[in-house]
Amino acid sequence: MARRLLGFVPTLWLIATVTFFLLRLAPGGPFESERAIPPAARQALLRTYGLDRPLPEQYARFLWSALHGDLGPSYQYPQRSVRGLIVEGLGVSAELGGWALLLALLAGVPAGVLAALRQHRAPDRVAMALALAGVSIPAFVLGPLLVLAFSLHLHWLPPALWIGPAHRVLPVITLAAASAAYVARLARAGMLEVLRLDWVRTARAKGLAESAVVLRHALRLGLLPVVSYLGPAAAGIVMGSVAVEQVFAVPGLGRVLVHAAFDRDYTVVMGVVLFYAAALLALHLVVDVAYALLDPRVELR
Repeated sequence: MARRLLGFVPTLWLIATVTFFLLRLAPGGPFESERAIPPAARQALLRTYGLDRPLPEQYARFLWSALHGDLGPSYQYPQRSVRGLIVEGLGVSAELGGWALLLALLAGVPAGVLAALRQHRAPDRVAMALALAGVSIPAFVLGPLLVLAFSLHLHWLPPALWIGPAHRVLPVITLAAASAAYVARLARAGMLEVLRLDWVRTARAKGLAESAVVLRHALRLGLLPVVSYLGPAAAGIVMGSVAVEQVFAVPGLGRVLVHAAFDRDYTVVMGVVLFYAAALLALHLVVDVAYALLDPRVELR
């Protein structure tokens, strides 16, 4: 684990470097808008934020500040710090992602196990057809379709915002759909492999009930592919929340990133990207440890 944690440092440095120079290469700037700013005022703004300095000097100053945990102020909202914007949006994004991951597991695992137990029968075909649809339809298409059906036609659920429990239903379903589909397919494949092993046949031969064979013997190893997928699933949910938060006007971290990218708010974009990268690296480490705990034959090396 210490070796993995030390490996985070060059990874974060590489992500920070690539993001920094891509932002500078992109056309436009943080102080360009439809209304022209007087040249003197624009030059004063660039001098205030150090954007009139040579690019290598800006890069060195950014790295030094980031090492000390100082991400600076937002260019578009000078009275607010990047850290404050991240903290404000993180609560919403974490709740959205947490509910989506929970729904993906609660829907995908039973569907995959049932499909494995009823292989080549109607439950298997229905579950895998739904999984194929979940994998194939992207979130930015599924979201508007759900709004069209459940908000504009049936009037059951609100179409956007993040106010009460009803406002959370459509965004969570949209974000969880693809992950639930992958979980169902992986759970089915894992369970099919385990149910054919000799020690499962032995458990059945001893007269154990099918529920005991599945829940006490086969399920733990059958779900190992799902556990190993939780890292990529969390990554997909985190990055998928960017599109979902835009579709449903959810005031989360993904929406902050999108607006900052359009506004060329360099400090906010850098801060959010680094936070996402650190969070995803930590999630992958947690999944590796959980995998080793579930299967003692696995070593973290």
